[in-house]
Amino acid sequence: MNSRVSQPQADVWSDWLLHTRYADDPGQEQVLRAKLEQYASRVLDGACLTSGMTLADIGAGDGLIGFSAIDRIGPSLRVLLTDISAPLLRHTEAVAEQRNVRDQCAFIQCSAELLDGIENGSVDAATTRAVLAYVSDKPAALQECYRILKPGGRLSIAEPIMRDDAIEASSLRQWVEGLPDTAGDNFLHLLHRWKSAQFPDTEAKIAASPIANYGERDLVRFVLDAGFVDVHMEFHIDVRPTAVTSWEVLLGSSPHPWAPRLGDILATQFTADERHFFEQILRPQIEGRQLVTAERTAYLTALKPPG
Repeated sequence: MNSRVSQPQADVWSDWLLHTRYADDPGQEQVLRAKLEQYASRVLDGACLTSGMTLADIGAGDGLIGFSAIDRIGPSLRVLLTDISAPLLRHTEAVAEQRNVRDQCAFIQCSAELLDGIENGSVDAATTRAVLAYVSDKPAALQECYRILKPGGRLSIAEPIMRDDAIEASSLRQWVEGLPDTAGDNFLHLLHRWKSAQFPDTEAKIAASPIANYGERDLVRFVLDAGFVDVHMEFHIDVRPTAVTSWEVLLGSSPHPWAPRLGDILATQFTADERHFFEQILRPQIEGRQLVTAERTAYLTALKPPG
């Protein structure tokens, strides 16, 4: 992916996908791209595409799944790339031109909850990757996937499950609130300030947040309620050393499109002394590769009943 294709404007989605998620760092982009390609490959395995099919890539983003599908199947595959973001669609169309696959693609601006422009029963497979996580009405989005699929068509998705990140932020808040005023070491207070700026940290905020108010079992229920059969879900938890080993990358990146960058949080919510204290503790751990992260992903495949 060439993230330097020019765009006349940006929005929160395009800015994060094309810049903030890897802090505009080429090395970090390469590391991230390798991981994302693994996600895309698994989603496409679940879609079971063959020659002559039509794929709807819902929330196509930078086109990773759609273009990977074309690479896998070849010139007979038709791909409908949908996204709510006009800047991302312009970017992806420009990339399709660069890859000489523009004629195989259609670019449709719409929300996942209302797939305007895609007819009933017109596609062989529908995919999402980190899309439903940001959709308020997930059942509606899955009902739309069901609508556009042909009888016997396949759904294949991979979605991050961020509920535990929010629960951890909430637990940190409760821990900090229980500390005596004379606790002295305020690193936990600062850590909570960081995490609560990026994830909801109260019961009410979690319930209201699309990224935190559902889990992997909810996805199964939503898919079944939409009418799908042969549902298979695998929930993966991968705990490994963080891929971010640069302080500058940590400052310039964020975990999801709605989260501010750590650098912005430090600049707006921390005093100079707090920033210095926070960096003194956290930076050596980042650069010394001492931190681990947990990634939680739900992979799900399902079938629209044939006939």
